[in-house]
Amino acid sequence: MKILYLHQYFATPESNAGTRSYEMAKRLVAKGHKVTFVTSSAFLSNNYELKKGWNEIEIDKIKLHVFHLPYSNKDSYLKRIMKFVSFSIRASLKSLTIKSDVVFATSTPLTIAIPAVFYSKVKKIPMVFEVRDLWPELPVAIGAIKNPIIIKAAEMLEKFAYNNASHLIGLSPGMCNGIIRQGIDKSKVTLATNSCDTDLFDVDPSIGLKYKENNLKFVGNRKIITYTGTFGAINDVRYIVDLARAAQEHNYNLCFIAIGDGIQKNEIIKYAEDLGVLNNNLYILDPVPKNEIVELLSAADLSLSLFGPIKEMWHNSANKLFDALASQTPIAINYEGWQKEFIEESKCGLILPPLDFKLAAKNLNDFIFDEERYQLAKVSCYDLSYNKYSRDIMADRLEHALVEVVYDKTSI
Repeated sequence: MKILYLHQYFATPESNAGTRSYEMAKRLVAKGHKVTFVTSSAFLSNNYELKKGWNEIEIDKIKLHVFHLPYSNKDSYLKRIMKFVSFSIRASLKSLTIKSDVVFATSTPLTIAIPAVFYSKVKKIPMVFEVRDLWPELPVAIGAIKNPIIIKAAEMLEKFAYNNASHLIGLSPGMCNGIIRQGIDKSKVTLATNSCDTDLFDVDPSIGLKYKENNLKFVGNRKIITYTGTFGAINDVRYIVDLARAAQEHNYNLCFIAIGDGIQKNEIIKYAEDLGVLNNNLYILDPVPKNEIVELLSAADLSLSLFGPIKEMWHNSANKLFDALASQTPIAINYEGWQKEFIEESKCGLILPPLDFKLAAKNLNDFIFDEERYQLAKVSCYDLSYNKYSRDIMADRLEHALVEVVYDKTSI
């Protein structure tokens, strides 16, 4: 098939962002399909010299049309929305110059549905839409969108995207249910969660030991607990500061490392300074490419995935959680939902109380220093990453959905 892949935030392992689209496209190409992206420069590595406007590049036999559009997690919500709208208009026009058998669009942002539906209608080909977050449910829940007119417009866009898609992909059971609640038949919805890139993350333990010796000398002989991700309003990275404070008070032999960027990072650094944990048993570092996250997770004893007390986030499919599984690094989370359920069932990590930091620190300490329980968690991570949540399994599900709509002439 010729696949037009629309994603505003394409990234590779050289980037400091999620690489799902790159990994899915790479596997589709390996299966003999031709994949062409329309994307932006937001999370592309600086290794690519891009001129103003549109650029054409090729990465691992994947062709990309890249619009130069700088982006930062520190941008205001209004500025982000303006960039979403701007890109959707430009992507609509660029897409018309590309020939394909199917258009596949992945959110966020939800505005990527605009060029996808436009292209599908003009070219009379099927569209498959991937839902990475339930919009506008999530931004409304966190207060990012308050204007009732904008909320109504977002709800209309959501229904517009779902109703014009021949098939939909949801990244979690909750997202699939959210799509079905909008009146979409469940036969048109496929679950394909975020997944484990074992080719990238399953490395020899010597990689982690070398990284610890060269880059993490401040750790000493302490156990490493790491957070790699966004310092945003929904991520509750303040939690790790309170966790470090509780661990410090009880002299636990734990060292916390938070790597990333976002609108709340400076605020969190100040909070860590005020609590006396910054550069003591908590180190807050700049973002690094995903290739380096591989080394960090190899060195780490446990990985954290965090969210604030927002029920709507329970449907999330956290990249950092699946990266941890792929590296066989046990995981700890402080929220509920389907990820909590499979962690408890598989024993690949532990669930931390969201408000009791003293208990959370104790549970972490007890887990890491319980050799039998800890090794069982590592074995479980391996099993989940290869046999249930591998990239190959999810790529097969995506390919099946694309093939199905291409050969179903009634789907257009």
